[in-house]
Amino acid sequence: MTTEVLRYTAFSDDPEGGNPAGVVLDASGLDDAAMLGIAAGLGYSETAFLTAPPAGLTAEPGRAFTVRYFSPKAEVPFCGHATVATAVALAERIGPGELVFATRAGTVPVSTWTADGAPRAVLTSVEPHVEEISPADLAEALAALDWPAADLDPALQPRIAYAGARHLVLGAGTRARLADLSYDFDRLEALMRRLDLTTVQLVYREAPALFHVRNPFPVGGVVEDPATGAAAAAFGAYARERGLAPADAVLTLRQGEDMGRPGVLTVELRAGDLRVRVGGAGARIA
Repeated sequence: MTTEVLRYTAFSDDPEGGNPAGVVLDASGLDDAAMLGIAAGLGYSETAFLTAPPAGLTAEPGRAFTVRYFSPKAEVPFCGHATVATAVALAERIGPGELVFATRAGTVPVSTWTADGAPRAVLTSVEPHVEEISPADLAEALAALDWPAADLDPALQPRIAYAGARHLVLGAGTRARLADLSYDFDRLEALMRRLDLTTVQLVYREAPALFHVRNPFPVGGVVEDPATGAAAAAFGAYARERGLAPADAVLTLRQGEDMGRPGVLTVELRAGDLRVRVGGAGARIA
């Protein structure tokens, strides 16, 4: 049996920008080892695999799916950019509208539409939370990154944030600090596995609602993720919890510029709803 693996980028309308993901629209004949093998062979930070939805998932007929996400090294509970890529791929085949994905992290609704000729998708995260990191674990993270504590932005206090996956948020005091990324891959991976982190989100705040971000991803087998939707959702929860944004807010995250794959992620917060909405454009990679 030949499995069709589609290639889409998320958070950019340019195939050369954003974060590429693999998408398998029919994974019904694949076991875990086969899915991991496809993800490893493709080499993208994640590949999404779709099967039939669980019983009782509420959605329009034909617009609900079970989705699993594999990096080249392991399954992850949730992946934002692969969710957007998958939604764009589905919208091109079954039309824009509402989708519902059953993931290991929970149920994730996704809206799709076309704007200025480009397909777009917005996911709604599971309910997030934010927790502190111990001084010892923070010191280990900074040592692995080779970041002096003095280079941190005191207005962006380190926290672990979750919106489907766990991410350590660290604020860079300058754009130059963010741009200079050269870290101990094995040391950071070991810390992340111990703390059950999916990525480390490094953040520089350029303006009240504009942030530049980078995401080391050694646990996935790649040095850096070009555009990270799950981390963007977690950051939205962090921004709310830390008082960096009002109850109703739209934040812009620019990612991938230092890798030559620029992308833009929109993060929306709504009063009275703890969930975070993350959206952007998508494009098929030939």
